[in-house]
Amino acid sequence: MDWLEAVRWSPYLVGAGIGVLVWLSFILANRPIGCSTAYARTTGLIERLFRGKKIDEKEYYKKFVPELGWEMMLILGVIIGAFISSQLSGTFDLEVIPQLWSNAFGSSVLLRIAAALLGGFFIGFGARMAGGCTSGHGISGTIQLAVSSWVAFIMFFVGGFITALLLYSLIGGI
Repeated sequence: MDWLEAVRWSPYLVGAGIGVLVWLSFILANRPIGCSTAYARTTGLIERLFRGKKIDEKEYYKKFVPELGWEMMLILGVIIGAFISSQLSGTFDLEVIPQLWSNAFGSSVLLRIAAALLGGFFIGFGARMAGGCTSGHGISGTIQLAVSSWVAFIMFFVGGFITALLLYSLIGGI
């Protein structure tokens, strides 16, 4: 059980584990793995607090019914699993401003929070525009050989590569 305490896990072992998880998801629940829909459903729940049953008339919420479903449990499981893993490996550290960020952009907490919120908004918006997130398309969609998922998956990597290039040229090659 020493591998549970490792700082870095084997990408081959983790990849195989995710593959088994996808199989189990299809076999046991007849559903693909993905989590961006949970955020859409959660916004509907929040909107329902202010607008009541009026949101049930929206076409979007007819397709993505505002409810706490299995997707939210997946997100919760990822958060709890990451916490347990960081505890077991002894790497848990709660930091508001990571050192890499501080070196590149300074120690402003407000700037860090604003950048995180803006980035989160764009990721969520992009995931909804693409009809799914990286786990939905990259894992579940590609395993089903969906052409749209392969295109999205390739674009995720292209976008990540370009973003990393831009960030590292801004930061100065850190």
